[in-house]
Amino acid sequence: MAETDKGAGGRADDGRASRKFAIEENGLNVIDDAERTGRPRQLFWPWFGANVSVLGLSYGSFALGFGISFWQALVAGVIGIAISFVLCGFIALAGKRGAAPTMVLSRAAFGVRGNRMPSALSWVLTLGWETVLIILSTLATATVFSRLGWGGGTSTKIVALIVVSALTVIGGVIGFDLIMRMQVVFTVVTGVLTIMYIVLVVPKIHWGTVSHLPSGSVQQVIGTLVFMMTGFGLGWVNAAADYSRYLPKKASSAGVVAWTTIGASLAPLVLLLFGLLLAGSSSSLSKAMAADPIGALTTLLPTWFLLPFAVVAVLGLVAGAVLNIYSSGLALMAVGLRIPRPAAALVDGVLMTAGTVYIVFFSHNFLDQFMGFLITLGVPIAAWCGVMLADIALRHHDYDEVDLYRPAGRYGDVRWLPIGVVLFGTAIGWGLVINASAGWLKWQGYLLGPLGLGGKTGAWAYANLGVLLALVIGFAVTFVLHRSRVTAEESAARTVPATAVEEAAAQV
Repeated sequence: MAETDKGAGGRADDGRASRKFAIEENGLNVIDDAERTGRPRQLFWPWFGANVSVLGLSYGSFALGFGISFWQALVAGVIGIAISFVLCGFIALAGKRGAAPTMVLSRAAFGVRGNRMPSALSWVLTLGWETVLIILSTLATATVFSRLGWGGGTSTKIVALIVVSALTVIGGVIGFDLIMRMQVVFTVVTGVLTIMYIVLVVPKIHWGTVSHLPSGSVQQVIGTLVFMMTGFGLGWVNAAADYSRYLPKKASSAGVVAWTTIGASLAPLVLLLFGLLLAGSSSSLSKAMAADPIGALTTLLPTWFLLPFAVVAVLGLVAGAVLNIYSSGLALMAVGLRIPRPAAALVDGVLMTAGTVYIVFFSHNFLDQFMGFLITLGVPIAAWCGVMLADIALRHHDYDEVDLYRPAGRYGDVRWLPIGVVLFGTAIGWGLVINASAGWLKWQGYLLGPLGLGGKTGAWAYANLGVLLALVIGFAVTFVLHRSRVTAEESAARTVPATAVEEAAAQV
């Protein structure tokens, strides 16, 4: 079995059962058959735990902020969430077939060294999201403590930052086995407390008010749908195979797709529904949720539940951050940084903490700017996702575990077609999106006028068609023009012995 890019830790010879609390030594390497255990249903826990955050309730306010009715927002949200996590499910399938991280399997489409471009993009995106989640965890703790009269100032924020950062970094550094165990705990605790929260706030829902919200235009509905895709599944596609790579090859492919999709989308769908009901019941609450996603939710609670709410808020956000820091470390290695996986996760942890310190203690009104940056990255990630999905659909055999690390192998060194497709899809996509919250992104939307869509103030301005178009361009062009190359790759004999993989790794 191919082994490479494990870093200074060396070869991971022990099975997973014998190293429950050991630091994971696997990095960018293909996972040994002896370590590939479990069933697809186990994917439910990490994906559910990472997406059960009460932040999902605030997406109800975000959706209604597009100026649409409850039913329009619900339909757009359900479709956007479900479709985006189905994309994650199909990319997770590549993890089972290739037993390597997402950003290694992406080499089959982009070339071994050509893949450094999407790997860098993936690293920035995951690092950004983990930082945002830690920021929200810190601020949520301070908000709850302030309402309880226990402080909430600088000292509270410092302690909260230390605790949530430590949980995230420890999970990322120790690795897969600890993360899977943490996510089970996070899922159970957060799930139970979230149900309690929903029960407590049900009396705040006024269906008469919700049902009379005015309807919006088709463009506004599309904009909501795209926003939901970007805020949920498209933020995870670049990491989707990182948690299925430990499954055995005989595991059900349908099960991998289904359990990833169900685990990731179940909580957001429920939270969106109640978020829409809450936001639609009170315009003042809806505005407060848009401005302070976590803090506004505490105003609905009795004092005795504020501390449990802090637990559910923080654990839900940390659960997502843990998966992000693990995958961002792998992406950083895939960019070309030759350090062990635990060290890569630690580097990300330092950057994440530094970013949080800056935003929480020194910056003002920076979060909107930062979120605009993350949404902007949704366009190239959508283009990459389209390329990756087409590549997966065209392949009928498992990946060549040696050539994934060998520039002279079947996957090549730099594949200019997929790279060009991502660049082209991004250029088109940025021309069709608007980010009003970030002034430095006013240059976007440059195609809305030339294409007759009303310009930057027209009806189509906030439909954010660029994300969808980038996804379609990535998939369609790759599926049509990539087919013959994939056929030739899969028909080529596998002549390089697995023992040569260490030599191949040295070339990357």
